[in-house]
Amino acid sequence: MGIVAHVDAGKTSLTERLLYAAGVIDRVGRVDDGSTQTDTMDLERKRGITIRSAVVSFALGDLPVNLIDTPGHSDFIAEVERALSVLDGAVLVISAVEGVQPQTRLLMRTLDRLRIPTLLFVNKIDRVGARDDELLADIKRLLTPSAVPMVAVTDLGTRSAGLTPLALDNEPLAEMLAERNDDFLERYLSGGPVDLAGELRRQVGQAQVHPVYFGSAMTGVGVPELIDGIRSWLPRATQMDQDCLQARVFKVERGAAGQKIASARIVAGELRPRSTVEVHPMHGPSYQARPTGVEVFERGGRRAVDRAEGGQIVALRGLKDIQIGDQLGVRAKELGQLFAPPTLETVVSARDRVKLFQALTQLAEQDPLIRVRKADDITVSLYGEVQKEVIASLLATEYGVDVTFSETTPIHVERLDGEGEAIRDITAPENLWAAGVGFRVSPVAEGIEYNLVVELGGLPRAFHTAIEETVRLTLHQGIFGWEIPNIRVDLTHTAYDSVGTVAADFRRLVPLVLMQAIAEAGTTVMEPVNRFELDVPSDTVSRILAHVAEHRGVVSQTTLTESQGHLEGTIPAASTHPFEMFLPSLTHGEGLLATTFHSYQPVTGAPPTRARTDGNPLNEKQYLLNLNRNV
Repeated sequence: MGIVAHVDAGKTSLTERLLYAAGVIDRVGRVDDGSTQTDTMDLERKRGITIRSAVVSFALGDLPVNLIDTPGHSDFIAEVERALSVLDGAVLVISAVEGVQPQTRLLMRTLDRLRIPTLLFVNKIDRVGARDDELLADIKRLLTPSAVPMVAVTDLGTRSAGLTPLALDNEPLAEMLAERNDDFLERYLSGGPVDLAGELRRQVGQAQVHPVYFGSAMTGVGVPELIDGIRSWLPRATQMDQDCLQARVFKVERGAAGQKIASARIVAGELRPRSTVEVHPMHGPSYQARPTGVEVFERGGRRAVDRAEGGQIVALRGLKDIQIGDQLGVRAKELGQLFAPPTLETVVSARDRVKLFQALTQLAEQDPLIRVRKADDITVSLYGEVQKEVIASLLATEYGVDVTFSETTPIHVERLDGEGEAIRDITAPENLWAAGVGFRVSPVAEGIEYNLVVELGGLPRAFHTAIEETVRLTLHQGIFGWEIPNIRVDLTHTAYDSVGTVAADFRRLVPLVLMQAIAEAGTTVMEPVNRFELDVPSDTVSRILAHVAEHRGVVSQTTLTESQGHLEGTIPAASTHPFEMFLPSLTHGEGLLATTFHSYQPVTGAPPTRARTDGNPLNEKQYLLNLNRNV
């Protein structure tokens, strides 16, 4: 089960309450005091936010629960994505005061897309400004029309706030369930016996209906009712009907001795220490490995076991090449990327560049979307400015490396303008390698499509693997040095010498020919654009509208009340942070801005370029000099 929310909605406080109710801890920790069970990093305790997903196990009666507490800040959305890939159910926490926020909407859309059964918990009903009926209307309008209140709030917004359970046999609930099941509708209209609880359980399990609970994680009000809801409505994990192992790695961290520890959800089969398992990386060929230790999560800690089975989350030791997203045993369907990749990057500097690069490479094992890149400078990808502080803190405390950052800049991409084709035969005079390839490239709406126009059997499989891997690597840097994420590549020609050709011949030739095809097609550099929601005092709206325009933003919707203005629109990622810096002075310190990635748009003016790491295949002489230098 995952607990997800917008930052400061009270996820970690709710986790503490659940652990206390289960008897795992004897006192409820506080986020403000840095005494919570799941926020273990020094920076998490100092900032009062969750940065890394944490797994904790406990029992609610006869129901074992593996709970994943996820970050709420949008800078750490990648951590949430990895947790969502292994969930049976989720609790989405919403603040009764702040209400539905942009991150809340993004999370609910993703949970719905993945068909993850979800309960909603409206927290902070004891706070001044808390709302219930009005917020419930917002939930139905902005999140899901199938929200079902399970309790009614009394003394809302006071220290004595309490709850009254609502009976299941009420007409609004029955009508909502009937809308989604014709058989149930027929029995309901005919006045025959209906199993409301059973039908609610079925529809929650299919992510069609979402029970809503109210309460306060600080006082504990509403937590027993939520626990009953978890036990009653969320579907219990059942092992798939197969004997073969099937598991997915969603977290990788380093132990005290520097060894890798991988957290994985076992979907089916069993896993034993020192047993040989097939590992399927997200990118690259499969291989075999043997975990030296298997631990299960239990009562707030971990315990070594001789056997783990489907439904459990395990910590695995001894898998030195394991990465986040890898699958173990039988390969299942990939979920794909749920949220947009980072759209910002920054140059990281330190006295010892070698030590810095090694440390960042290890951090990238825990968060692959950091995307460490080494050209003239060392750069990392980011979701936002808070991530800089986290990376700096981790580098200083865990690796003894003090760093400085340059100003954050947007990560652009390149979009193909048309079609292009290039070929270099093995007998061509200018060809220095015992290989021949040809490519045709064309634009597509999404993703990289790699297709064989040549016959698969016309070339040894190892050479085909070398060609495809090199194609995908080459697309990381287009004409202007930016990634080309959406492209179709057709392999139109291959040639080799059965005596003298090796895979390295193709790996060196492919970048030259592919980039010639891309140059013929041409590319346009695209900049990332964010969608924003902004709440400001009503007397500052006119100033804010002008400020948005100055930063190349576009306001698509404005809602005004007597005291508040709500603005929605888009703004280039390059302008987002400068815009945010001026916001406090323009809004008496009361402006609230939330942004999420929206799309890409062509840059205006001269296209920005990015330093290359591949020796520049567009310049054959320079490319060859770089190859010789590396050799």
